Amino acid sequence: MQAIRTTPQTGFTLVELVFVVAIVAVLAGVASSSVAAAIHAARGSNGLASFVASLTRARSSAANAGVEIVLCPSLDGAACASGDHWENGWIAFAATHGGSERQPGDPILLRQEALPPKVHLVSTSGRTRIHFQPSGGSVGSNVTFTLCDGRGAAKASAYAMGNNGNLHPTASNPANVAEACTSS
Repeated sequence: MQAIRTTPQTGFTLVELVFVVAIVAVLAGVASSSVAAAIHAARGSNGLASFVASLTRARSSAANAGVEIVLCPSLDGAACASGDHWENGWIAFAATHGGSERQPGDPILLRQEALPPKVHLVSTSGRTRIHFQPSGGSVGSNVTFTLCDGRGAAKASAYAMGNNGNLHPTASNPANVAEACTSS
């Protein structure tokens, strides 16, 4: 008669496997929400950087060329849009014919494409055009821009632009935050 050798069995029980899968699922959920928040923050930051670069270029162009430059929201990259939402893109043009609307002969200095999804940039109500004089200064009263990304109203930020054309962080207005974040 031959002896049967028994070897201890190794592996996981079903209960252990379910427990490990549950832990991995919880960790993946926490990690994915953190990654999503980081992506939204980066998109918002890139949108703001594009806007600041456009302001700087428009102001410099006005001072260097000695002409008035208008920066305005645009849906098509050729004409100014009505309204105070800038997330669909914007243009800057030399206002050689004067006024706030681009005329056929006014050269476009820059075109900004739409901001990434869930990134919204809204200016103070009534301030839809930024005029830079040949001196490089901005005509009109101060304007505030409110930025909202996919993280929602709690993470919205506001930036005021003085007549010198520089942006600086400022307290956000709840009404402006609500308008900027309604589509997020």
